Amino acid sequence: MSILTVKNVSHGFGDRAIFEDVSFRLLKGEHVGLIGANGEGKSTFMNIITGKLMPDEGKVQWSNRVRVGYMDQHAELQKGNTIRDILRGAFKYLFDLEEEMMGITEKMSDASPEELEKLLEQMGTIQDLLDNNGFYVIDAKIEEVAGGLGLRDIGLDKDVSELSGGQRTKVLLAKLLLENPDILLLDEPTNYLDEQHIEWLKRYLQNYENAFILISHDIPFLNSVINLIYHVDNRKLDRYVGDYDNFLRIKEQKQKQLESAYERQQQEIKKLEDFVARNKARISTTGRAKSRQKKLDKMERIELPKEKVKPEFNFKKARTSGKLIFETKDLVIGYNEPLSKPLNLLMERGQKIALVGANGIGKTTLLRSLIGEIKPLEGEIELGDYQYIGYFEQEEKEANYNTCIQEVWQDFPGFTQYEVRAALAKCGLTTKHIESQVVVLSGGEKAKVRLCKIINKETNILILDEPTNHLDVEAKDELKRALKDYKGSILMVCHEPEFYRDIVTDVWNCEEWTTKIV
Repeated sequence: MSILTVKNVSHGFGDRAIFEDVSFRLLKGEHVGLIGANGEGKSTFMNIITGKLMPDEGKVQWSNRVRVGYMDQHAELQKGNTIRDILRGAFKYLFDLEEEMMGITEKMSDASPEELEKLLEQMGTIQDLLDNNGFYVIDAKIEEVAGGLGLRDIGLDKDVSELSGGQRTKVLLAKLLLENPDILLLDEPTNYLDEQHIEWLKRYLQNYENAFILISHDIPFLNSVINLIYHVDNRKLDRYVGDYDNFLRIKEQKQKQLESAYERQQQEIKKLEDFVARNKARISTTGRAKSRQKKLDKMERIELPKEKVKPEFNFKKARTSGKLIFETKDLVIGYNEPLSKPLNLLMERGQKIALVGANGIGKTTLLRSLIGEIKPLEGEIELGDYQYIGYFEQEEKEANYNTCIQEVWQDFPGFTQYEVRAALAKCGLTTKHIESQVVVLSGGEKAKVRLCKIINKETNILILDEPTNHLDVEAKDELKRALKDYKGSILMVCHEPEFYRDIVTDVWNCEEWTTKIV
């Protein structure tokens, strides 16, 4: 049975078409991976099917009484509510039923025998609903999901106003999973999860009986949980049965078949055009020339899709740094309270280090302490000589209304406009993206703008905080190549072993020195 039907949907922003005559059908229990390059419209598609965006043409139809769960990154979390309060909100409909049942018990004392019978019947119905929906094990369910996503480590009684962006996302994801909707819509849910919690979510989705649509650039994760691929490309949506590897194989076959058909058609067109050109002026052959021309006019021309702009990340190398990158002496990091034991760490030139471990234990705080953005609570940091640092932040803190050109130009005022455009284009951004405000770009496109600024600066140390978040597969592969070739030193926070394993010389497990319980 079809849960969701999308018919002939077209949509665009300004003069930029995102979808043209797209159709889609989701059946009960299907586990769909929605894939495509950054900026192709995956999140736009989610917004259309959830009703946040009205398509320019076409219609979206849900079957009756379907409960849809969508993780809205912009949902408000009210100050004064704890994590536990938010998670219990997933069961609001059950708490409302309990309240209704309490109201019924109050009415019973004054009820006539006939009324009492009706009230008992209503109470029995509600009791069955509460039993069947696990009302009496709500706290156990909350503990299980909160533990699986690392929220117990933060503390379920913590006020939600004190949470970081990543922790906030985890709370919204946990609430969504607890709601157990008929269809889950997940937009890059692993971005703020560490390896342990990604593994938990993987098992959860493998056992999930209902349908879901998942956007993810984490291919091993995607492959382990989905059974269908929908590929967003060139304003179309194509369906492939199986996992990502199967999709790549079939897509490659299709591309070869299309190229062969195109070549054959081009040869035929050339022959027909040549015949028309040679024979249209001669009276004896003009009829045949007109016939060939009609054939040409009626021919449905095969078009090859335009080559996508492939990113090129080539880091500029500054002069060699001193042998010492940094050394800490009894360093304690944190904000109002310590996040680490006293740390005695040493990094030397040429090392490429991955910082790993659960979320919220202080990996980003360590990076920010090392570059001087945060003062340590205790201890010292000694930095070496001749350091030219490129720092990639996990997320932008505020909405950025600069155009991409303005954003890069303010860091490189000596560049001509042509040089700024060329630098952004090399990072895989199209002319439309380059002229847009940063705030309207997808997460992956924003990351490419931030990378553009680092790549065009001479560096000998790269400090990267989750650089793969939001990047599409091609950009991620190119970044991996560039970091492997980089001759300087790298300190990187990353939750994808498949990405960092071939790059780094050392892996530091931050769970060994955190004060947090993990």
